[in-house]
Amino acid sequence: MSDAETRLHFRIGYLGDAFHGSQIQPDVRTVQGELIHAFEKLGWISKDAEEHNLVLSSRTDAGVHVRLNGGTVRVAQSLWNSITPRKFVRAVDDLLPDEISFLDVREVPMDWNPRMAVHRIYRYRLEGIEFWKDPGEVFSEWLKLFEGTYNASNFARLEPGKNPIRTILSCTPWIVNDRTVGFEITGEAFLWNQVRRTAMALHLLALGEISTEDVQRAIEEPENEVDFGVAPPDWLILWGVEWEDAPIPESDQSTCNFSPPPAPSREAERTMRKRWRQGARLEMKRMLYLEWMQLGQLPVAYHNSNRTV
Repeated sequence: MSDAETRLHFRIGYLGDAFHGSQIQPDVRTVQGELIHAFEKLGWISKDAEEHNLVLSSRTDAGVHVRLNGGTVRVAQSLWNSITPRKFVRAVDDLLPDEISFLDVREVPMDWNPRMAVHRIYRYRLEGIEFWKDPGEVFSEWLKLFEGTYNASNFARLEPGKNPIRTILSCTPWIVNDRTVGFEITGEAFLWNQVRRTAMALHLLALGEISTEDVQRAIEEPENEVDFGVAPPDWLILWGVEWEDAPIPESDQSTCNFSPPPAPSREAERTMRKRWRQGARLEMKRMLYLEWMQLGQLPVAYHNSNRTV
């Protein structure tokens, strides 16, 4: 190694439908792949290294949007000493596609692990699913079914060797303009598809196709396999990842202005609902771009007080 290295923690947001997931894969466009390409183009990480050192905190599937995820990368200490965080962010962000926002960066200890987060928050817009109907006050009671520590095998695509025990700290209605649009779920860590399978169970409850007893049994008796299905990725947002030294920033509520779906009637036929969903997807993207605008407001700060712009 010709130069000592330092580890940097960065935070990003992205539109999931523009990528084949977050993790790097051969011959397809991914979030991690685009980040690595930007750093290589800047000459900040080597193209010749056998393994890349850029790691993301939370994995997301194709179609899943992200308001705030994070990761780490190792760069030369001399580089970090020679550039302000503000210029660092600008340089990377300028080389990324519009669907990714590089929001901030800071120096962390070499053993700092981005996967060791305090908790993660997801939001799912249930009203985007075909035939969803707000069940009313009982919805909050349904959401509480999913809180606690339990074996979530029946609400996940379980990978070999993965511990199925998960802790859900809270599960509450997602309310926009006094309307329940979906739910917000907070957990220490989630299994693959866990939030989307939770969303589908809630959808089936609203349709009356399953009961709360069915959900309770699926949680309390994980040895008895149950498959409630997987909700579409389009309506899921990784809202934020929190670390002990990097809390999730508050949201600017004005960015979220969702149009209500067509009221059930003879006039609200299939093409009308389809066009509403197309517009609703754009509303979610608009919200995220406006959130990133706020999250990406970098202070004018320097590595030491002797530096000038």
